[in-house]
Amino acid sequence: MIRDGYVARWLGRDFEAAPGADGEIRLYTPGPTDGFEELRPGRFRRIVPASEVEELRYVRTTCRWRGERFVIVGEHETWLRVEYVGGRAPVAESLGLERIDQGVWQAWAPTTEIEDVREEVM
Repeated sequence: MIRDGYVARWLGRDFEAAPGADGEIRLYTPGPTDGFEELRPGRFRRIVPASEVEELRYVRTTCRWRGERFVIVGEHETWLRVEYVGGRAPVAESLGLERIDQGVWQAWAPTTEIEDVREEVM
Protein backbone atom coordinates (compact mmCIF):
# COMPACT_ATOMS: atom_id res chain seq x y z
CA MET A 1 0.00 0.00 0.00
CA ILE A 2 1.34 3.40 -0.95
CA ARG A 3 0.72 5.97 1.78
CA ASP A 4 1.46 9.68 1.74
CA GLY A 5 -0.46 11.55 4.41
CA TYR A 6 -1.67 11.54 7.99
CA VAL A 7 -2.53 8.32 9.80
CA ALA A 8 -4.36 8.32 13.13
CA ARG A 9 -4.65 5.45 15.59
CA TRP A 10 -8.12 5.49 17.12
CA LEU A 11 -9.55 2.70 19.26
CA GLY A 12 -6.51 0.58 18.39
CA ARG A 13 -6.98 0.85 14.63
CA ASP A 14 -5.20 2.97 12.00
CA PHE A 15 -7.18 5.30 9.75
CA GLU A 16 -6.30 7.75 7.01
CA ALA A 17 -6.70 11.10 8.75
CA ALA A 18 -6.84 14.86 8.36
CA PRO A 19 -6.20 17.09 11.37
CA GLY A 20 -8.40 20.17 11.60
CA ALA A 21 -7.60 23.57 13.05
CA ASP A 22 -10.64 23.12 15.28
CA GLY A 23 -9.01 20.44 17.48
CA GLU A 24 -10.79 17.64 15.68
CA ILE A 25 -9.43 14.82 13.54
CA ARG A 26 -11.25 13.56 10.47
CA LEU A 27 -10.89 9.80 10.07
CA TYR A 28 -11.49 8.09 6.73
CA THR A 29 -12.13 4.53 5.66
CA PRO A 30 -12.95 2.98 2.26
CA GLY A 31 -15.77 0.79 3.60
CA PRO A 32 -18.81 1.11 5.82
CA THR A 33 -17.77 1.34 9.48
CA ASP A 34 -19.92 1.93 12.57
CA GLY A 35 -20.29 5.64 13.27
CA PHE A 36 -18.83 6.73 9.90
CA GLU A 37 -20.88 8.65 7.36
CA GLU A 38 -20.67 7.94 3.64
CA LEU A 39 -19.30 10.90 1.71
CA ARG A 40 -19.37 9.08 -1.62
CA PRO A 41 -19.00 5.45 -2.68
CA GLY A 42 -15.80 4.09 -1.20
CA ARG A 43 -15.23 7.05 1.16
CA PHE A 44 -16.53 7.19 4.74
CA ARG A 45 -15.69 9.77 7.43
CA ARG A 46 -15.97 10.22 11.15
CA ILE A 47 -14.91 13.33 13.06
CA VAL A 48 -13.47 12.78 16.54
CA PRO A 49 -11.86 15.07 19.13
CA ALA A 50 -8.06 15.05 18.92
CA SER A 51 -7.99 13.99 22.57
CA GLU A 52 -9.52 10.62 21.59
CA VAL A 53 -6.78 9.85 19.05
CA GLU A 54 -4.05 7.61 20.45
CA GLU A 55 -1.46 8.65 17.88
CA LEU A 56 -1.26 10.97 14.87
CA ARG A 57 1.64 10.69 12.47
CA TYR A 58 2.56 11.59 8.91
CA VAL A 59 3.53 8.60 6.79
CA ARG A 60 5.05 8.66 3.33
CA THR A 61 6.31 5.89 1.10
CA THR A 62 9.79 6.31 -0.32
CA CYS A 63 11.82 4.35 -2.84
CA ARG A 64 14.98 4.33 -4.89
CA TRP A 65 14.79 4.72 -8.67
CA ARG A 66 17.78 4.97 -10.98
CA GLY A 67 20.00 5.26 -7.91
CA GLU A 68 18.20 8.25 -6.38
CA ARG A 69 15.70 8.68 -3.52
CA PHE A 70 12.06 9.49 -4.32
CA VAL A 71 8.72 9.80 -2.56
CA ILE A 72 5.90 7.80 -4.16
CA VAL A 73 3.00 10.20 -4.68
CA GLY A 74 0.69 8.10 -6.86
CA GLU A 75 0.15 4.86 -8.69
CA HIS A 76 -1.58 3.67 -11.82
CA GLU A 77 -1.56 0.06 -12.98
CA THR A 78 2.13 -0.92 -13.27
CA TRP A 79 3.47 2.64 -12.88
CA LEU A 80 4.33 4.76 -9.85
CA ARG A 81 4.36 8.55 -9.76
CA VAL A 82 7.59 9.48 -8.01
CA GLU A 83 8.91 12.81 -6.76
CA TYR A 84 12.63 13.41 -6.51
CA VAL A 85 13.84 14.39 -3.03
CA GLY A 86 17.54 14.86 -3.78
CA GLY A 87 17.25 18.61 -4.30
CA ARG A 88 19.77 18.78 -7.16
CA ALA A 89 18.34 20.18 -10.40
CA PRO A 90 21.16 18.85 -12.61
CA VAL A 91 20.49 15.31 -11.35
CA ALA A 92 16.74 15.71 -11.87
CA GLU A 93 17.34 16.94 -15.41
CA SER A 94 19.76 14.09 -16.18
CA LEU A 95 17.07 11.62 -15.06
CA GLY A 96 14.59 13.19 -17.49
CA LEU A 97 12.20 14.25 -14.72
CA GLU A 98 9.34 16.66 -15.35
CA ARG A 99 9.63 19.97 -13.49
CA ILE A 100 6.29 20.49 -11.74
CA ASP A 101 7.23 23.61 -9.77
CA GLN A 102 10.33 25.35 -8.47
CA GLY A 103 12.42 22.53 -7.01
CA VAL A 104 9.73 19.88 -7.58
CA TRP A 105 10.57 17.13 -10.08
CA GLN A 106 8.38 14.11 -10.87
CA ALA A 107 8.10 11.19 -13.28
CA TRP A 108 6.13 8.03 -13.97
CA ALA A 109 8.37 5.05 -13.23
CA PRO A 110 7.65 1.41 -14.06
CA THR A 111 7.21 -0.60 -10.86
CA THR A 112 9.76 -3.12 -12.17
CA GLU A 113 12.48 -0.44 -11.83
CA ILE A 114 11.57 0.63 -8.28
CA GLU A 115 13.74 -0.56 -5.40
CA ASP A 116 13.95 -0.20 -1.63
CA VAL A 117 10.28 0.71 -1.03
CA ARG A 118 9.68 1.70 2.60
CA GLU A 119 7.35 3.73 4.76
CA GLU A 120 8.81 6.64 6.67
CA VAL A 121 7.10 8.21 9.65
CA MET A 122 7.62 11.94 9.88
